[in-house]
Amino acid sequence: MQKLFAYGTLQDVDVQQDLFGRILEGTPETLVGYELNEIQIEEEFGIVHYPIIKETNDQNDTISGTLYEVTQLELRQTDLYEGLHYKRVEVHLQSNQNAWAYSAAI
Repeated sequence: MQKLFAYGTLQDVDVQQDLFGRILEGTPETLVGYELNEIQIEEEFGIVHYPIIKETNDQNDTISGTLYEVTQLELRQTDLYEGLHYKRVEVHLQSNQNAWAYSAAI
């Protein structure tokens, strides 16, 4: 199993059901040394704003989210879902665990 830290739409049960065919069980978690920004993505009906994490290396900057365990296949599905604007990065969480999260691709 792979650890996945989610801070945006991946926490939505409807998104999980559509993407994975199941609702994930997660635990609250905190990402340290990152701040939450916004990315604009042009979609079918116009510009949509989505959250994006940016590394600051400042231990006072934190982001609340949820830690999930997903299969390798589900992680690849998540890569496709996040698309070209996001890239998967390894992050270190407040609980001293490493997990995957999605940051800006540029």
